[in-house]
Amino acid sequence: MEREITTAGDSGAGGAKIVYLLYLVGLVFGITGIIGVILAYINKDDAQPWVQTHYQYQIRTFWIGLLMMFVGILLALIVVGYLIWLFWLVWFIVRNIKGFQALEKQQPIANPTSWLF
Repeated sequence: MEREITTAGDSGAGGAKIVYLLYLVGLVFGITGIIGVILAYINKDDAQPWVQTHYQYQIRTFWIGLLMMFVGILLALIVVGYLIWLFWLVWFIVRNIKGFQALEKQQPIANPTSWLF
């Protein structure tokens, strides 16, 4: 039985890697995060199943992060919002780094629908 070997180029992993990088660059230049989520939506259907978990994880990271930022803005007047922003920053960086590491190992995200890591 011959086993098919896939490379990162034909699995869709390259696009997922770009999305992780765009998200992290988005911490400085916010617009790249929006570009990243658009790319994730565009590429998710054409990727291999293990890479699709990364795209799902990235899309959820964007929307959950946006929700946290919105709640942080609403609560900034009573100081709690700043703590939410700090939590969002740590949460966002950890999710992206963990996802990037799994992608480099060519592993799927174990639970792409999780709100945490």
